[in-house]
Amino acid sequence: MKQKLFLSAAALMAMTGLAQAHPGHDNSGFLNGFIHPFTGIDHIMAMVAVGLFAAMLGGRARYLVPTSFVAMMTVGAGLALSGFVVPYVEIGIFASVIVLSAVIALRWNTSLSVAMGLCGFFAVFHGFAHGSEMPVDATGFGYGVGFVIATAMLHAVGLSAGVFAGLKAAKPA
Repeated sequence: MKQKLFLSAAALMAMTGLAQAHPGHDNSGFLNGFIHPFTGIDHIMAMVAVGLFAAMLGGRARYLVPTSFVAMMTVGAGLALSGFVVPYVEIGIFASVIVLSAVIALRWNTSLSVAMGLCGFFAVFHGFAHGSEMPVDATGFGYGVGFVIATAMLHAVGLSAGVFAGLKAAKPA
């Protein structure tokens, strides 16, 4: 099992280098948006953790937890693009990595709505960071589509790794 997780992590790290191969050639902003989630280990860890959490819970959580993250991430990006200020963004991103890692390590068995709410809450911070770091010459739509697709891919990596490793939430007491 450790070997499978190591290989999954190695594959993920290899993907991040490929994603950054040719930045700056996209006037629509899609490539800039696609690359952004891969440029920080905190983003990668949190987004993969969402997929792992969804795999651990199983059932409908496998698609609803990542979907709630993506939906609320777009809300966060919209807030940034509209000039709204979300306080403590970096702390929120850091907390997402810590909390989601703890949830997985402890194999926290929670309801679907709590899992969606937790991931959605943290997604606002990630989305705000994506939106506030959008290049000035990029179109919001292209940039947004890019970071949504990249985020969904990172969720899929975590989900696949969790399913492959047989990750399960703890049995209720």
